[in-house]
Amino acid sequence: MPTFFERRQLVTPGDLIAEGEYIAGENAYKEDNKIYASRVGLVEYENKRVNVVALKAFYIPKVGDTVIGTVIEVGFNGWMVDIHSPYLAILRASDVLSRPFKPQRDDLSEVLNVGDLVIAKIVAYDRAHDPQLTVGEPGLGKITRGQVIKITPTKIPRLIGRKGSMISMIKQETGCHIIIGHNGIVLITGKRLEDEQLAMMAIHKIEEESHTTGLTDRIAQLIKKEKEKAKQKEEIKSEPKT
Repeated sequence: MPTFFERRQLVTPGDLIAEGEYIAGENAYKEDNKIYASRVGLVEYENKRVNVVALKAFYIPKVGDTVIGTVIEVGFNGWMVDIHSPYLAILRASDVLSRPFKPQRDDLSEVLNVGDLVIAKIVAYDRAHDPQLTVGEPGLGKITRGQVIKITPTKIPRLIGRKGSMISMIKQETGCHIIIGHNGIVLITGKRLEDEQLAMMAIHKIEEESHTTGLTDRIAQLIKKEKEKAKQKEEIKSEPKT
């Protein structure tokens, strides 16, 4: 029962991944006892199940996920939020206001308006109804500062790293507070714009090279190199002019 690709190796549609008593999983199909890839992605083996993790994929909502979204509509009793999914999410006014909601009196656009960004948690979802959000927990709510970037949702585990190793390293080296949405949206808040930009550069690099090995060490070296270059520039600027 041979396999023709290593775990996390890149495959393209039509590539022969395995042969024999294997089961075709996500983004794979079986013909004549052979498993082929149906999408561009990374190979994963789960016992005898062969999966291909798509490099470009939509976010599918899951109850309990933290997401970062954009308000796209102010409704009669709440807001519609784009969470970069095939489904729009609902944030009810009663969940946001600290007092009973009265449609005749409350102007919801004064609380959240079109274009505002929010950190929220998915509290309900099934394929018959749009996802429902809450901001009623610590750390959730309207975003007022920081940088927001988007990466492919399937790359989120790579950004986090094993036991949080990758994201912890980026936070420590840049001094930034980083919130990762399961929908691929990342909020970066630092003391200086330069620190935020450094974290953004590192995250983009991770997305580009997520299929490679030794990535954590390379990203750490990249950040330290960029910090050293920035330090040298500051020293040059501070030198007295003769």
